[in-house]
Amino acid sequence: MASHDPIIQRQQLAEQRRKVDFDTYDVTVDELIRRVERARIEIAPIYQRQFRWDAVRQSRLIESFLLGIPVPPLFMATNQTPGQQTQWEVVDGLQRLLTLVNFAGDADARNAAKLVDPPLLLTGLEKLPALCNMPFAELPADIRTALEDRPVKVVVLNDKSDMQVRFDLFERLNTGGLKLTDQEVRECVFRGPFMDLLSELAAHANFRTVVHLPKNNWKDGTPEDYVLRFFAFMERYQSFEHSVKTFLNDFAQAKAKNPNITDMREIFVKSFNYLAAVFPTGIKSRKGMTPVNLFEAVSVGAALAIQENPDLAFPDTVSWLHSSDLRHLTTGATNSRLRVKGRIEFCRDRFLGVQQDV
Repeated sequence: MASHDPIIQRQQLAEQRRKVDFDTYDVTVDELIRRVERARIEIAPIYQRQFRWDAVRQSRLIESFLLGIPVPPLFMATNQTPGQQTQWEVVDGLQRLLTLVNFAGDADARNAAKLVDPPLLLTGLEKLPALCNMPFAELPADIRTALEDRPVKVVVLNDKSDMQVRFDLFERLNTGGLKLTDQEVRECVFRGPFMDLLSELAAHANFRTVVHLPKNNWKDGTPEDYVLRFFAFMERYQSFEHSVKTFLNDFAQAKAKNPNITDMREIFVKSFNYLAAVFPTGIKSRKGMTPVNLFEAVSVGAALAIQENPDLAFPDTVSWLHSSDLRHLTTGATNSRLRVKGRIEFCRDRFLGVQQDV
């Protein structure tokens, strides 16, 4: 229940504000483009797929810059890897940044931003119609210089900020053409070997045999989310509280700092080799898809059983997959510690050939 005590309210505000640390810069258009070219600004692949502005909208942004009309700031987050240069990663403002590269960037900058269409020709300008159908290279030199020298405000969440704050920032400020899923946000915030491993294993043949998803979900981070859940619940299901998002974020943050890639890959491959043999047509509900709660229960249950008995035999029957007992644990109000623990251990015990009361 929310507290209306002003002292507690002020304490909460002070505590949360201490987790956020921003720097603000005025960066010229030319310098922004050069930073993209030199990989000083990182555009995550998930964002590159979202460049959606048409030529008219891009042109009107360029017109605003030329006219000196205020443009919203770009939001970035600092990514710092030991031994490598500090990078800014785009959080909000991708369309504006890529428009600048698409119009005024040279071939190297365009390649760095992975832009494949021809450079922008200005079109649909309301105030500067004389510039229509012109590329950047054909503008008068003074107009080109005016655009390149135009300052852009850039707000950067620096590396002192709490990682959960970074996740919240990506969620709150991402205003691109398509809303990112939680896993797509994690790919940006917690990028590194562990996120790479999730992508690798989400493409594993036996994982694809076991898991059935709607076609669109294969492209929105859902497979990687399932793999993340497999690892997170396998290692920490007994400490699960209630918020799945926080639980997965905390686990992803921990593994971003200290992944044990070889061991994780090994248990995943063993588990899904086993599951593909036991469920050759997949883990499916009666609707033909793989509900996430059922996936968590069966996949983690199998992994725990394999860890307990490395020579685990195939069960005589898997009729329990559609039993009322398991359905009770995987439907309704499912995100309580009791339900999570119950469904995972139910499946573990069935693989081990042990019967427990639900």
